[in-house]
Amino acid sequence: MKKPIFSRILLKLSGEALMGSLAYGISEETISSISSQIKDVMELGVEVAVVIGGGNIFRGVKGASMGMDRASADYMGMLATVINGLALQDALEKIDIQTRVLSAIDMREISEPYIRRRALRHLEKGRAVIFVAGTGNPYFTTDTAASLRAMEIGAEVILKATKVDGVYDKDPEIHDNAKRIYSIKYIEVLDKNLRVMDSTAISLCMENEMPIIIFNIRNKGDLKRIVLGERVGTIVK
Repeated sequence: MKKPIFSRILLKLSGEALMGSLAYGISEETISSISSQIKDVMELGVEVAVVIGGGNIFRGVKGASMGMDRASADYMGMLATVINGLALQDALEKIDIQTRVLSAIDMREISEPYIRRRALRHLEKGRAVIFVAGTGNPYFTTDTAASLRAMEIGAEVILKATKVDGVYDKDPEIHDNAKRIYSIKYIEVLDKNLRVMDSTAISLCMENEMPIIIFNIRNKGDLKRIVLGERVGTIVK
């Protein structure tokens, strides 16, 4: 049996990844599928931390574009990530995975405050850790939060779960002849303005040599295949 090539990963889940075929909100079928994939990986002995977005409920940038104060809109987006985090915690605990939600904004009744050493302790005890509320600061995306948390907990890789199976040279939903890029350098992502993650997140990963793998979370089993060292998606390094 193959052994995992990573011992600790950070999974970046966008809010949109939880929608499935819905136009808004959380798909019960999709969140159950994601939870079972996380369980499969944890049963291999891999420690899993998750940073979750909130775009399926509210996106701060969109709120700002509608005339809302950007800081207020971003805080609303952070609250949306808490809702998603609690939903994922519930789905994981239904399949017997001990889970802790750690929030960058203090909400003691529903989550633990984010403390780095506490997060590490939970991971060492075999619990799934879900980071919510981004960095706790407006103007920073959950992509940046994922990069920051990955560095803080000593993750070996960021796995960016999306709706497409990697990075393409052109939009695969528009161009039939779009070709998948299997490996790309951080600086190329920045120079070509590829929307893998925002530029702050990519720069942080580049400075700290943190690899990013972009894959399609809808392809059940791909998360496990990545952890076992198979070539899936696109790696940024």
